[in-house]
Amino acid sequence: MIVSPMGSPEHGWIAADLHDALLPLRREHGWRGSVGSVNVCIEGPRDSCAPDYTLAAPDCPRRGQLELLSSGVLMVAEVVSPGSAHIDRHEKPRVYATGRVPVYLLIDPIGDEPGVTVLSKPADGAYAMTTRVTMGSPITLPAPIGFELDTSIFKG
Repeated sequence: MIVSPMGSPEHGWIAADLHDALLPLRREHGWRGSVGSVNVCIEGPRDSCAPDYTLAAPDCPRRGQLELLSSGVLMVAEVVSPGSAHIDRHEKPRVYATGRVPVYLLIDPIGDEPGVTVLSKPADGAYAMTTRVTMGSPITLPAPIGFELDTSIFKG
């Protein structure tokens, strides 16, 4: 199981702000969002991850009763903290791409230049598309999400 150390209160608040921002989209599509309480089974190696935020359809396939299967998850997000920086920036993109998670959102409030990165189009254990903006700028969450996210909500 790949679990990052617990972050600061701000870490959790950022994930909750993302959850709130996606509320209209979740309601429109009937999708479910979860802040840090859902395990995702990475298909293939069967690793288990606990993303800071998970977005999935209510009928997302599962492995047993407790884990969502990664190929059915719409998006995962990680909020970088000092204890998770290497894992979130370097290891989790490979893990989530291997599991064919369509969109990986990396919210990095502690980088030299705080920013938000969207990785998409997983293929062969890597994401083919990467878009990064400075914290505070809008960023598009591509298909299957299709949403422009105002990242100024993460500036606290």
